[in-house]
Amino acid sequence: MADVVDYKIFGDDMQLVEIELDPGEGVRAEAGAMMYMEDDIQMQTNTGGGIFNGFKRMITGESFFITTFVHGGKSGKKHIAFAAPYPGKIIPIDLAKYNGNFLCQKDAFLCAAQGIEIEIAFTKKIGAGLFGGEGFILQKLTGDGLAFIHAGGAVIEKRLANGESLKVDTGCLVAFSSTIDYDIKFVGGFKNALFGGEGLFFAQVTGPGIVYLQSLPFSRLADRIYAGSKYAKREEKTGAAGLGGGLLGGLISGDR
Repeated sequence: MADVVDYKIFGDDMQLVEIELDPGEGVRAEAGAMMYMEDDIQMQTNTGGGIFNGFKRMITGESFFITTFVHGGKSGKKHIAFAAPYPGKIIPIDLAKYNGNFLCQKDAFLCAAQGIEIEIAFTKKIGAGLFGGEGFILQKLTGDGLAFIHAGGAVIEKRLANGESLKVDTGCLVAFSSTIDYDIKFVGGFKNALFGGEGLFFAQVTGPGIVYLQSLPFSRLADRIYAGSKYAKREEKTGAAGLGGGLLGGLISGDR
């Protein structure tokens, strides 16, 4: 049975979650996510259940090793914090409310109560696997305690009734309960597909269940940064060439 942890989330666009641990209580996290921890908290880094479990996490986008932080003292409460990897929001999910499991995109996991496992979840439909943006593989968090995932930009929660559907940009779908039916649909229409700017496919989620959406997928943020860096390099080269030409022209004029 997973531990029940007390926590506080700080920040707005760059959030961190601080978790309070009682003696013997622990929390596990993705390697490199820890921001700070108080005395008496001990680190235990391993594969989390053998080499096979380590490889399973690697397939879902996480690291081979996972670190567990345990309050090793005999009394008092201690605190440890984990920071989000890029601008966005941290979402707490009580797995006990969702039959002990929740599905999320690759790389979404941040930290969780000790005892919660990160497993592989394969999409059930070929269309969703081929064109879903994240491939066949999703992360499946299993257990009965609190887990924390991270999403980019603003986050919105949608509660879908039985049979209610929502069409979503494939990159904006962060996480959903296991009762949600997930599929990929073609945008439709020649001009829509080529010039609509939304890609060829969108995700369709159908209730009942809960869905979390993000306004800024990391892939979109990375594309903008990459495009901006290429533009900056072009400007730098153009500026350097112009400056060099001006200096050379001045020297030639001076010699005359």
